[in-house]
Amino acid sequence: VQLQAFGGGLVQAGGSLRLSCAPSASFFKVNHMAWYRQAPGKQRELVASMSSGGSTNYAESVEGRFTISRESAKNTVFLQMNSLKPADTGVYVCNIVGEYFSDMWRPYDGWGQGTQVTVSS
Repeated sequence: VQLQAFGGGLVQAGGSLRLSCAPSASFFKVNHMAWYRQAPGKQRELVASMSSGGSTNYAESVEGRFTISRESAKNTVFLQMNSLKPADTGVYVCNIVGEYFSDMWRPYDGWGQGTQVTVSS
């Protein structure tokens, strides 16, 4: 099972982008999901997360500007990013913890390939 992430790109400060991430498996249950980012020369940081119950957590730097959500029918995870700043530039990576069905339900904890977000000033 692989995670496929889309939606990165180049945007001017103040603009918006929407990232998406979905597992390649047809039968999948998402339990926990998160988006991380890594800026050049910095450590990877947690941007946003959502539990299976719907509780969300955001980095202080993105609170009020970013929204994590999911479309359960398609097992797709989104990160809506508004009012982007140059400091938001980095590689964004999704992480999904769940279960997939392959002759039986099996645990899954995977990472997407990363998508580049560049915000120009």
